[in-house]
Amino acid sequence: MTEPRGFFVTGTDTGVGKTVIALGLMQCLQDQGYTVAGMKPVAAGCEPAVEGPRNADAVLLQRQASIPLDYSLVNPVALAAPVAPHIAARQAGVAISIKAIRRTFDELAARVDCVVVEGIGGWRVPLSERDTVADLAALLELDVILVVAIRLGCLNHALLSAESIACSGLCLAGWVANCVPPMPDALEDNITALKTRLSAPLLGVVPGQDSPDVRTVARALRLPA
Repeated sequence: MTEPRGFFVTGTDTGVGKTVIALGLMQCLQDQGYTVAGMKPVAAGCEPAVEGPRNADAVLLQRQASIPLDYSLVNPVALAAPVAPHIAARQAGVAISIKAIRRTFDELAARVDCVVVEGIGGWRVPLSERDTVADLAALLELDVILVVAIRLGCLNHALLSAESIACSGLCLAGWVANCVPPMPDALEDNITALKTRLSAPLLGVVPGQDSPDVRTVARALRLPA
């Protein structure tokens, strides 16, 4: 079995369902016999806990993993303020180092066949005064999967994101149409418009759900070739 190294899951914006799709991709890989871990390198909006700050999305990724993992491996940069990560880091008096994240990723990747990495916000979200999410994905050397929330404005957001991913020199392995409630008018027409304009394959159309079930999401997805 050829082992995939992993994927970097990004989105057209914040709140587009990156975590739900990342969990579904993890399940797809696990169903094919791979050991898998999820990683959310940077999370803003963490809640205090006895063990330290915790992000709800990162906890879900931790639970979905094929093996037990320390939270610090899944989410090495946990920030309290629910704002852009470079602002939350400045407020916390810390600096986000993508090189340090790469070292944590390598440690995690050594334990499993595949790592599904979830970004924060959209593709060009700043992580520091110099680095962005795009720079982190490039340093991790992962193919990218773009999550598109099918709603008003999604065409422009998706096409610009795909163009920016290509300009970063990375491979857009595919995109996912996530039908987040409320459903927009001309849902199918929007998906068709993107299928004809994006060169990367559509990996699945995930139906809108109030409480998404990981296996239901996984059944709606296919892995990149």
